Amino acid sequence: MDGKQLQEQYKSHISDYKDWEQREHAAEWLLYPDNTGSHLSIDETSLSNGELYTIVTDKAAKGRKGSLVAMVKGTQANSVIEILRKIPKRTRDKVREVTLDMAANMGMIVSRCFPKASKVIDRFHVQKLAFDAVQEIRIQHRWQALDQENEAIEAARQSGLIYQPEVLSNGDTLKQLLVRSRYLLFKHHDKWTLSQVHRSRLLFERYPVVEQAYKLASGLGTIFRACKLKEQAFKKLALWYNEVEDCGLDSFKTVARSIQTHYLDILNFFNNRSTNASAESFNAKIKAFRSSSRGVRDIPFFLFRLTKLYA
Repeated sequence: MDGKQLQEQYKSHISDYKDWEQREHAAEWLLYPDNTGSHLSIDETSLSNGELYTIVTDKAAKGRKGSLVAMVKGTQANSVIEILRKIPKRTRDKVREVTLDMAANMGMIVSRCFPKASKVIDRFHVQKLAFDAVQEIRIQHRWQALDQENEAIEAARQSGLIYQPEVLSNGDTLKQLLVRSRYLLFKHHDKWTLSQVHRSRLLFERYPVVEQAYKLASGLGTIFRACKLKEQAFKKLALWYNEVEDCGLDSFKTVARSIQTHYLDILNFFNNRSTNASAESFNAKIKAFRSSSRGVRDIPFFLFRLTKLYA
């Protein structure tokens, strides 16, 4: 018996899939109210072909049995709210904290469904926004370097010469320096290897604006790591805003405006230092399960098998 036949036998005869109470609506939504704890996470993930599902999980279960509270097809707030409100209000009112990202739909879902819970925007989403701004600046300089190299190649050709790019002390050309610096700019400088330290020096000497952007992003991360109290973090963020205003980098002004828009929910991190890491971990498990299942052809049956592990 091949794997396909075995799965069909399991689906039709061995498992209780046919009697699964959520089978008829599984492709649209799943709900396990008894798994609702006081601290939840909400996030989105893709099951197949980019089809997104909104997932609510319980932190206390730590990604194991009992983690899954709800899974709803799509990310539209009204659709998700309709399903989550099937959870008894008494149960929803016991939720004290929900971690989420900065998406407006997620904030609306939490406010409408868990009105007594504080919203905590995941610190890693905030930091990623800042490091994305660093990468945007790096990429701008990379395109400029490509244009300059193309012009130099054309000038050499017209002069009957062979173009020889400048080779830096670490063996990189300028174009390679900007490409190969991508990963080190996502890391804290304490975690750089010796070659990355060397590369960063070459990069920052030639592009001080990239160093300026990197220091702003790292400084934001330091606030989350070092501050223990919300009041302390609020003051540090105010100083960080001043640095952003002084730097004149449009990318970081956008980051600062995003933080200002959500600052109360961002500062809630310092109450319990909660993050959305459990939701990200759960999403990774779904992707791993999807990979081991060789894709998702029958969504209801896939979700049935998934709930055996996590609901």
